[in-house]
This record gives sequence, C-alpha cells and structure tokens, in this order.
Amino acid sequence: MTVTVATLGFPRIGPRRELKHALEAYWSGKATKAELLDAASGLRTAAWARQKALGADWLPSNDFSLYDHVLDTSVMLGAIPERYRSADGEADLATYFAMARGTTGDHDDGCGHGSVTACEMTKWFDTNYHYLVPELVAGQKLALNRLKVIEEYREAKAQGYETRPVLLGPVTWLSLAKGRDVDPFDALDEVLGLYSVILGHLAQAGAEWVQIDEPVLVLDLDEKQRRALTRAYAKLSRCGPKLMLSTYFGGLGDNLSFAAALPVAGLHVDLVRAPEQLDPLLKAAPRGLLLSLGVIDGRNVWRADLDALLARIEPIAATRDLVLAPSCSLLHVPVDLALEKKLDAEVTQWLAFAVQKVEELTLLKRALNEGRDSVAGELAEASRAAANRKASPRVHNAAVGERVAAITAEMHARASDIAERLAAQAAVLDLPAYPTTTIGSFPQTAEVRNARARFNRGELDAAAYETFLREETARAIAWQEEVGLDMLVHGEFERNDMVQYFGEKLSGFAFTVNGWVQSYGSRCVRPPILYGDVSRPTPMTVEWWRYAQSLTDKPVKGMLTGPVTILNWSFVRDDQPRADSCRQIALAIRDEVIDLEAAGCKAIQIDEAALREGLPLRRRDWQAYLDWAVDSFRLSAAGVGDATQIHTHMCYSEFNDILPAIGAMDADVISIETARSQMELLEGFAAYRYPGAIGPGVYDIHAPRVPGEEEMVALMQLAQLHLRPDQLWVNPDCGLKTRKWAEVTPAIEAMVAAARTLRAAA
Repeated sequence: MTVTVATLGFPRIGPRRELKHALEAYWSGKATKAELLDAASGLRTAAWARQKALGADWLPSNDFSLYDHVLDTSVMLGAIPERYRSADGEADLATYFAMARGTTGDHDDGCGHGSVTACEMTKWFDTNYHYLVPELVAGQKLALNRLKVIEEYREAKAQGYETRPVLLGPVTWLSLAKGRDVDPFDALDEVLGLYSVILGHLAQAGAEWVQIDEPVLVLDLDEKQRRALTRAYAKLSRCGPKLMLSTYFGGLGDNLSFAAALPVAGLHVDLVRAPEQLDPLLKAAPRGLLLSLGVIDGRNVWRADLDALLARIEPIAATRDLVLAPSCSLLHVPVDLALEKKLDAEVTQWLAFAVQKVEELTLLKRALNEGRDSVAGELAEASRAAANRKASPRVHNAAVGERVAAITAEMHARASDIAERLAAQAAVLDLPAYPTTTIGSFPQTAEVRNARARFNRGELDAAAYETFLREETARAIAWQEEVGLDMLVHGEFERNDMVQYFGEKLSGFAFTVNGWVQSYGSRCVRPPILYGDVSRPTPMTVEWWRYAQSLTDKPVKGMLTGPVTILNWSFVRDDQPRADSCRQIALAIRDEVIDLEAAGCKAIQIDEAALREGLPLRRRDWQAYLDWAVDSFRLSAAGVGDATQIHTHMCYSEFNDILPAIGAMDADVISIETARSQMELLEGFAAYRYPGAIGPGVYDIHAPRVPGEEEMVALMQLAQLHLRPDQLWVNPDCGLKTRKWAEVTPAIEAMVAAARTLRAAA
C-alpha cells in the first residue's frame, strides 16, 4: 500500500503579496496587461516548483486566480450579466474586472462598459474569503468562454509539472448562484454539458485526474441538490479523467453514504473539522475509491500533532492506498513561516504556514511508507514543540479565568429597552432626520502607510509619528465638518488593521510581518495569532477619541472592533473552546467601552463584521454558536447608560436567517452593506420588525466606482419601502480605508446631498 501527498490549492498572492502589487499597478495604469499576466505566470510557476520541492505528489493547477475562483467559473461558463457585456460580446480582462470591481462612467476601460456596479460579493462558506456571487436570469444562454483551466494545465505540463486541475463543482456553483426570476438549478443540464466539454478537453490535453470541489456536500442538502449531484456525477464520471471529489470546511454527516456512493474515483474529506467521520467513511467507502484524508489544518496556523495522526492513520495505510492532504485549500493560511524574522521564538515553534504544512504532510508520508525511524528526529522535534505549547505560562492567565467565571446575567443587559434608549439618545445627540455618518476608517494614503513604515523601522520617532497622526486626524475632522456629516469619526489613521490594532494592545496575541492571507482580489489581511488568555492592560482608543472630539462640537463615534469579529478574523488557539476565548475578548472590549463613556463619548461603534461568517455550516449547530456570540457582544456593550448610543456594523453576508439573533444583540444602530444588492436585505429586517435604527449602505466601497446623488437617493427610497424614515441612517457600505480620497470625497459629498434631498422631501 502506498501513501502520497496532495495539495488542494496553494496561496495565490505570493510570499510577499506579489499578486496584490501586480493587480494594483495594472488597475492604476502603471503596468500593462502583459506585465500583469507575466507576474501571474511567475507566481504559478513558483508555486508548482515549491510544492514539488517540498514533496507533494499531486500538484494543483487552476487554483490560481487573478481575483476570485468563483468569478473565474462564472466567466468560464459564460454566466456574464448583460450589463458587463462589451459591444463585440467578448469577455476579456476588462469584462472580468468590471464584474469584480465595477466601472465608472468617466473611466474608459476600452470595452464600453460605462458606469456599472460590481457583482454582489459575500463570504465563502464560513471563511473570511469573499467570492463574487454568480448571477443567472431567465432566458440566459450559457456558453464556454476562456478555458483557463485547460490553459493552466498545459502551462504546467510545458514546464514539466504534471498537475491535477481544480474545478469548482457544478452543484456548488449553482448553489452559490443567485437567480433573477429563475431557479439557478434550471440551468443544470446546460452547465453539465459545458463541464463535460471541459473534462473532455482536459483528457485530450493529458490530464489523468481532475479535482472537483463540492463543499456544498458538508451543508444541509435539499432534495434538489441531491438529485443534481446524482445527475452531475453520473454524467461527469464518464467524460474521461478520473475525478477526485473534494469536500471541506466540515463533515459530510448525513451526506456521507451518499457522497461515498457517487461514481467518482476519489473522495477527499476534512478530518480536521470533522475527525469523527473517518470510521464511518471507511465503512461506507467502496474498496476501489481512493481516499484523500485532510489531516493537516488548511485554515489555522498551529503545528499538527504528528504522533497522534500517525497512530490514527497507520492501521488504514496498511490496508489501502491513501492520499494525505490539507483539510482544504491552503489559500486560507500565510505562505511561509520562514519569512517571519521578528516573531517570538517560543510562539514560532508552535506554528505552521502553507510551506510548513506541506512539509508536515511529507513527514507523515515518509513515516507511513518508510517507517517512523526514517523521520524520528523530525517527529521528536514536533513532539517537543507541542509539549512546550501545552505547558507554557504565556498561554494561561489565572486572573482572566477568574474574571470569566464571575460573569453574571446582569452584565449582558442594558438598563432600559431600545425605545427608551433611542429617546434618551435623541435628546443628547440632536441629530437631523436621515443622519449621515461613515463606518470608521478613511483612506490610508501612501503618506500614512509610509509614515507607519518609517516608524516601524525606527526612522521616525514616537513623538514625530504622533504629530503626523494628529495632523491627519485634524484634517479628517475638518473635512467632515466641511462636507456636512452629522456624526463624525476620527479616521483610524493610527490603525494598521481593524483586528490587528486591537490585538497588538491585548495580551495573548502574536503578530506577523508577512503572514498575509487573501480576503478578496488584491485585498489581503494579516490575521493576529491568538495563542493565550486575553486581557486589556491599558485603554486602547480613549486618547485618540478624546483628541478628535476636542476638535469639533459634533459627536465623534468611538470606534471598536467587536469580540466575535476579533475572534473570527484571527488564527484562534485550538486548545480551548472558541466561546471561552470570545468571552475573554468581550470583557476586554467592555472595559474599553466603559472608559470611552467615562471620557464623554456619546456614541460607540462596536463592529461585528464577522458575526455571520462564524455561523456553523449545519443549521443544527447554529443556536449554540449564536448564543455565545450574541452574549459576547452584549457583554461588551451593556456596561453603558441609556443615553450612550451603541452602533454595530456587519459586512457582506446573508442576514435574513439569523435576524432574531441580530435583534438580540440589542444594538441601538446597525449599519449593513446593501449597495450591491439594491437594498434586498432590508426585506428581512422589515418582516422581522427590527426595532432599532439601520444604516443601509448606499456607497459600495469595495470598488472604485463613485455613485452619484440620484443613485443614492434612489437606494434610500428603496429602503423606505421596508423601513420607517425615522429608522434610517445614511452611510457607506463599509470603512473607507482601501479607497482613495479622489473617490471618497465626491462619493461622501453626494451622500450628504442625498440625505438633504431626503429631508427636503419628507
């Protein structure tokens, strides 16, 4: 029996975010299309070479994307909404990026797209990766467009790399799609016909195996999806290449026997999220089915317990061929721990990034094929690191444990109901109808980033850096007053990231220099590493708020990131329940909220952008998560008086199925992203009779397009179909950190003008 190693996908962005830099150079006109494509080709080649050198036997191709693999699939199938189609009908790179980012009317992209909004964007299952939602309309005809999957297979083959091409599965793609007056599954036969052609082309090109990702198999499937999967693989299994059906992000559960019986040559399962499924899988899997075991965590950064894994796998490897793999694509972890020169040495030994995870898989392969003695030294080193982490006094803080144990039910509740609170806040804040605000951050210009870099390198002393930040803050306050915003923010120029900033000021977190992970397109984040118990040594934001408020008579929001978002956007310790870590963070944020109120702050925003994405994939598990997540938010917010207004903000997600939980958070004002979906989310808030105030986003900040006043007024008029005017705030979709002032200034001016138009019409 033989054990081999596969990777399901490798980070696209490059070790030092080379893809981000290439994309942004192209978008800004500083690089040509040829230069962008050359950079992309270089990243693919480097990834194949690296994985091969690390010992991987099955290399992926078509796991690379210039923006998003779901968008790649939509374009491949010709699912291009009419508003993006160019005059000649070609779907070129300009069309691709128009779908991803939108275009402005005064920007000539060479294809006559005019001013169009980007495709709707939402979270990929329960990760912080965002995908572009496929759109299907009645009467739409699909047709194969650019066959990137075949091009990249041939590209790898020409360089001497035999790869296993990766395709997003047809049933997952249809499940993610949004139908406009049509059920996406009406297109199943058409889609399967196109997949059949693609697989035939891959067979002709020499591909023996193709990986088809169907993560939908870890969800609660309805009968329509089950029938579609049955039809799909009855057809696709006859098209030439052997199919490795890949599932991840959870266990197959009640879909296990169904998945194991599909007529495919191989099945990949996630044994990190669902280790309990191994024994049932072995019983259900036909003898000829090649099993791919996802034993190394593709979504977190901790070193694996290799001895424990070997003890589990050795009996299986003695009886059948196996493939060992990460639990999912390594897209969700940083590239290489070796790039971290400043990370604490003790913490470093507990970690593994993408490169190190492939090394762990290779060690397991060698131990299983050649015997443990062949890698005895490496196994001993891994065991020492695990023992060090378990015993380290840096991980456990008795005082934090005692404080969590002392939490009471009363600490989760505001003194009065929301109606009384809103009345008290109105008297204090004295805001007009349709009050305007922004979500928190303002553009992090080259000057801001350069000053931070110089400070971090020691080229700018603390006093000079603080002076610079104060000047930026003062300019932001003056600009907001000039443009006419009603509730101001300080701009967050001192913050590198909405999670990292707080993690750096809390105990129990570590930080990387090059630990970047793709969120969408060129947007990358560096998740903090939550390794130990969390507490707040000193106030984190009070002085910056106090300074900003001293510059204006208008209210300035205190800006905090909520406990659930800090948790979900970090690499979280795996040695205690996530709920326990979240309560620790909530107590730290509660301290900050109370200190802000004591300093005179009348409105405090506690962002919970990631609350929805942490929702378990199986509905049966939802309530347990929502209970502790909502309780953590309430614990962080409930220490203030009635007259202090608590805001929260939530990012691209489907909220309608958790509206009771959002209501239970008991925030006074919630802002949500709705510009791309044309206020669609508000139907659910109206049906639920949401009692608080809502700021539905009217400016999509994830694209460079600048909407005008009329467009924003129209969006707010749509909002009024669902909500009372006195409930409505006017704000962008999200923070403005990634945008340029040249975009932000006219957009916010139009937003304020839209609010004035709405007031005049009231």
